[in-house]
Amino acid sequence: MTDKLQQQASVPPRGTRRPAPGPKWLATDIYTLSHLQPPSAPNHSILHSTLENSNNQDLPPIYSSRAFAKFLALQAKAVNARHCLEVGTLGAFASIWLASVNEELKITTLEFDHKHAEVARENIDNAGMAGRITVIEGPAIETLPTVLADIEAGKLDKFDMVYVDADKENNWNYFDAAVKGCRRGAVVIVDNVVQGGLIASQDEATDKQHHVEGAKTVIENAGKDERVSATVLQTVGEGSHDGFLYAVVL
Repeated sequence: MTDKLQQQASVPPRGTRRPAPGPKWLATDIYTLSHLQPPSAPNHSILHSTLENSNNQDLPPIYSSRAFAKFLALQAKAVNARHCLEVGTLGAFASIWLASVNEELKITTLEFDHKHAEVARENIDNAGMAGRITVIEGPAIETLPTVLADIEAGKLDKFDMVYVDADKENNWNYFDAAVKGCRRGAVVIVDNVVQGGLIASQDEATDKQHHVEGAKTVIENAGKDERVSATVLQTVGEGSHDGFLYAVVL
């Protein structure tokens, strides 16, 4: 990656992803983003400062790639989302991107790690979005039922969109619970389900085997779930080779 491309992309240091993305994949992301998400974009400054602050506070470089985060924001716009659930906040990069593009959108985001939740709240405050993005701290497997109870009681609107990007072994548990809080036509997206192709490979994933098993479980169960229709799309780019499950609630 050249210095010129780095300047065009205006990317703060983000550490090293594993596995590292291919040079052509990364260059393609940088080229397309330079035209479709340039520094002149209205939300560029807050997104840049969100990543910069997250990096400065040593959050791991596992947040959504910029191209994918914008895809999420455009999906929310396409379904006219008013309430989005995010499972796995990290530094709130995806949430802030979603909210910055969808002015009527409110986001409930669940984060297990105390430090991550603190940095996320700081980033949200700095972005001026504290009134629209609510961070709930604690294991999502425990906090999600409370959110669903609030929906059932009429305290919160049903989900128009759900984004799951948390501990992979609980992918299906989050998906199953979230669908219960969705309106008909809502979109549910589960990230990192391709795992570099390991879901369809005989290769051992070593320390990431639980990620692979979690990905396979949500794919296989979603395929049998009459509440949804789903597909998986592979991706390459900043996030290396991976992909996401995309489901529509019927």
